[in-house]
Amino acid sequence: MNIIERKIKGVYEIQLSPIGDHRGFFMRTFDLNEFNKYGINKVWVQENHSRSTQKGIIRGLHFQLPPFTETKLVRCINGAVLDVFVDLRKGSPTFGQWDSIELSAENKKMIFIPRGFAHGFCTLTKESEVLYKVDNFYSKENERGLLWNDPELNIEWPVKDPVLSEKDQKNLTLQDFIKKHKYIEHG
Repeated sequence: MNIIERKIKGVYEIQLSPIGDHRGFFMRTFDLNEFNKYGINKVWVQENHSRSTQKGIIRGLHFQLPPFTETKLVRCINGAVLDVFVDLRKGSPTFGQWDSIELSAENKKMIFIPRGFAHGFCTLTKESEVLYKVDNFYSKENERGLLWNDPELNIEWPVKDPVLSEKDQKNLTLQDFIKKHKYIEHG
């Protein structure tokens, strides 16, 4: 297991190390000692599984308002996705900036995203499945989202005309988010 901090402070790429033979492979996907070394161990209270059946679906960019902000540990176990995260943390020098990583069953990478980020992904294959652990419980009343194609964010998505949920078509622009909420307290 190799853990690398990304360009946005607090976000970590986790490269898993399968040990394979003629039967398949075995790998650790969580190691308390390794996570503690980087200060990224959380008490995971929920695990979610998302299955998508088309290439070009964008889910997100979702987040929850305090006190329901959540850290996410995300992994793609079937197919591939472009995972995207936007910094909305109070006082962060990278507020409003985004980063992305390809997660796939093949590359066996995970991403650790701390509280205070909007998060989403675009499916890169016909079928994809994403597992993600969170350290807080879901609250429908506190769920919000950023618009996938907000020109201010200028996210480089691999599709121009994605498949979106009705809810995600109505998400906030970054400026609407700032006007309504300013930032996310992420403590």
